[in-house]
Amino acid sequence: MQIATPLHAEHQLDQLAGQFAHWRQTRTHPSARIPPALWEQAVALASALPPARVAKQLGLRVIDLKRQMARHQAPSAPEAPQPLSFVEVPVLPEGAPSALQPPSATQIELSRADGTRLCFSTPAAPATLPLAAIVQAFVEGRACSN
Repeated sequence: MQIATPLHAEHQLDQLAGQFAHWRQTRTHPSARIPPALWEQAVALASALPPARVAKQLGLRVIDLKRQMARHQAPSAPEAPQPLSFVEVPVLPEGAPSALQPPSATQIELSRADGTRLCFSTPAAPATLPLAAIVQAFVEGRACSN
């Protein structure tokens, strides 16, 4: 349902109220559920007019209309996974201040877009670790055999 102006929305609300009245008169069971097509139109109108006004005109409870509005809200698009990137850490020259010296242990933390994390700490120097194999195995979601 497309709503161009408030006047158009008012006209559509009157028409929808007639559809609700017709449905109520012709439903087969008094506790029958409101058809999805009527809910969709009510939700569309409630986005252009105050939900309380729409609910009153259609003979609905405001809380029921608001629940339908929450159900019909389009789910937000999933965030695109960030591309993997690597940062090259330069080797420090000899005689660099001790505060800039690499720690004696290596700590690595990796995370994937699905939320899976891998954290490990090792006393080995980074050059002696098979980092490429570890990172590739983690990204691909398989066990690392090294």
